[in-house]
Amino acid sequence: MSSEAEAKKPMSEEELIDISSEDALEAPDMDEAYQALLVERDELKDKFMRALADAENSRKRSERDRREAEQYGGSRLSRDLLPVFDNMKRAVEMIPEEAREANRAVIEGVQLTMREMINVFKKHGIVPISPEVGDRFDPQLHEAMFEAPLPGTKAGDIIQVEADGFLLHDRLLRPAKVGVSSMPAN
Repeated sequence: MSSEAEAKKPMSEEELIDISSEDALEAPDMDEAYQALLVERDELKDKFMRALADAENSRKRSERDRREAEQYGGSRLSRDLLPVFDNMKRAVEMIPEEAREANRAVIEGVQLTMREMINVFKKHGIVPISPEVGDRFDPQLHEAMFEAPLPGTKAGDIIQVEADGFLLHDRLLRPAKVGVSSMPAN
């Protein structure tokens, strides 16, 4: 029991100096061990910082992917619905003038359906591109279906609109299909 009491007794200053002088003989080994620990610490710190950066990048990437899926996820369905809209528009345009009065209710129903379809499109970020005859051809928004010289126009002017185009938010879902003037410059 007395040896335990001695072990718990604090060391005197002289005893500490003696121990440190004994350790001084082993100082090169201690210095190398200390340096090795510092190197290992720095390596672990670097790995930890890289892991944190990777985790942050993954979080940002998944957030971006989620936003894109939310915004552009319906693009296939939207593309598949565009021909339906085009066919309804062509159907209304193909009705002869003399038959319009007799079919007024049907025409109104189709036009209301088309307007509702455009409203639903807009609600989901799909905006029509409706160029007019005389507008300038923009290859970012229009697809030239043909070129023809038309007197009174300049090269690059739209001379006919075959089908409207559509944007999904900031992405082109379908270009407007147009005919373009190829009149040579005078």
